[in-house]
Amino acid sequence: MKSPFPGMDPYIEACGLWEGFHARLIAKIDEALARVLPAGYTTDVGARSYVVLIEADGKTDNLAKPGVAVTEARSSKKPSKKKNGSVAVAEPEEFAGSVPMEAFVAERFRETFVEIYLEGEERTLVTCIEVLSPSNKRPGTEGWREYERKRQAMLLGQANFLELDLVRGGKKMPMRTKWPESPYTLLVSWASRAPRCRVWPAHFNARLPIIPVPLVEPDPDLRLDLQPLIDEIYSLGRYGDLLDYERRLRPPLSGPDAGWVRKRLREHRKQ
Repeated sequence: MKSPFPGMDPYIEACGLWEGFHARLIAKIDEALARVLPAGYTTDVGARSYVVLIEADGKTDNLAKPGVAVTEARSSKKPSKKKNGSVAVAEPEEFAGSVPMEAFVAERFRETFVEIYLEGEERTLVTCIEVLSPSNKRPGTEGWREYERKRQAMLLGQANFLELDLVRGGKKMPMRTKWPESPYTLLVSWASRAPRCRVWPAHFNARLPIIPVPLVEPDPDLRLDLQPLIDEIYSLGRYGDLLDYERRLRPPLSGPDAGWVRKRLREHRKQ
């Protein structure tokens, strides 16, 4: 089954399925590049992890995973009716005199990325490829801080760098130049030109652009075509069965984009 969207499917993010999609996309990018790397280069999948305390209002539930609801076991006693008609749940006698409270819950996040190395007397990092998660786009969070530190080092020329932002929610990473007006962006930074870089706007209503993957000069850049990788993940992962296309997108769409999505989904339902 194919996605209704010719580019990135925004419902993967909206339906809380980003974490699994992210892991699959990293694996596909690693495999695709490993197939075409010149002799002397290798790829590897790296990871960083950090712990996040889930806030009382549950805002951090949506950093990378669908929220998990925790409910108390049902009491065998029947609920009593309040005067205004609402239902009050009767507490067991052993809870008498106690006060309900909620503890902070620590959740560990693990984010993977692709690295290209030049093998020789010393193993040298040549290029790093990051696919952003929602946790990387929440200013002030541990996910934002961890990623921003690495990003700054890359954009100072430590290595070639690709930042693939296929998440609509959250805040874009800081740039001196204004980001293009598009829901997604694909950034490529050559270490020799850093901090100057090139950015390709990307959308859900058009095929994602093919972008270069820099190596060590004079070796030519590789080409990374994300669209067939995403299409294959959608098909093999059966996202067509998992996604709720009746759900409202967050952040909400407005204007022509909202109308285009409604029309596209109507056409898809008729197929």
